[in-house]
Amino acid sequence: MIPFGRAICYSGYRQNQSPLTKVYPSYEEVLSDLTFLSKHFDYIRMYDPYQHAQTVLKVIKEHKLPLKLMLGVEPQGEISNPNCPWGGLHSDEAIERHKKENYKQLDLLANLANTYKEHMLAVAVGNECTSDWHHNLMAPETMAEHVRYLKSKTDIPVSFCEGAHYWKTKGAVIAKEVDFISIHSYPMWNRVSVEKAVDYTIQDYKDNVKSFPNKQVIFTEYGWTTGDDGKMLKGSATIENQEKYLTEIDLWSKKNKITMFLFEAFDEPWKGSNNPDEPEKHWGIFDVNRKPKGYAKKYT
Repeated sequence: MIPFGRAICYSGYRQNQSPLTKVYPSYEEVLSDLTFLSKHFDYIRMYDPYQHAQTVLKVIKEHKLPLKLMLGVEPQGEISNPNCPWGGLHSDEAIERHKKENYKQLDLLANLANTYKEHMLAVAVGNECTSDWHHNLMAPETMAEHVRYLKSKTDIPVSFCEGAHYWKTKGAVIAKEVDFISIHSYPMWNRVSVEKAVDYTIQDYKDNVKSFPNKQVIFTEYGWTTGDDGKMLKGSATIENQEKYLTEIDLWSKKNKITMFLFEAFDEPWKGSNNPDEPEKHWGIFDVNRKPKGYAKKYT
């Protein structure tokens, strides 16, 4: 059981930093971020076990910060996916290589989790990689096997993070293996208005509780972007709407004691296309310079 806590997704990449270019946030930059976040959140979530996450764990341990980390991996695709518009095709040779590298990545995650055990909340075997659109597509049966493998390597709780819809339609085999269900809910991607967004997210929760009555369900992502290049409902990507949605769903979360990882702490300019209005760049409740948007002003 994951105890109820205030939770947020964290990626500390600043302007001109990116995992793609291997320019990572410094120890001092991470310390600054986490010292601030630890005043307002109990849990943070990160997506891969490499240099950035390793620095985060060192900072948390060395400065005795009251934060626990949920840490995952990003598997490389084991199914070639022609439905992905930005490159989901993999050769047979690449798939065989990916299978080996994916287990090596799970080994690294388990080693980090065991080394920093007192600072870990949970570990995850993947993120949205059973979704039909994903460029690194994985079979649900494979993810279930990865859960079993990771559980053989660590006693930290193990989950898999996926959209609420895909949990309901594909997740049964994985649900049998995980310690808890981790869902994502994004009304914006489904062009739901801000007036109906909270009800949409609550329904995602109820549907998955109904589907998996013997498992704890938490949110490992929900949020509201303030940038749009035409993908969202017109006029919805505003600071005001972000504040409205997050404030209302926050009240529901606290009332019902449901842990929800807000996506995300800071804007990430490195993500997505070169369009400055690309939604992936603007999910933060703070901009890349750590300036608060409307919702986050209560934290300053």
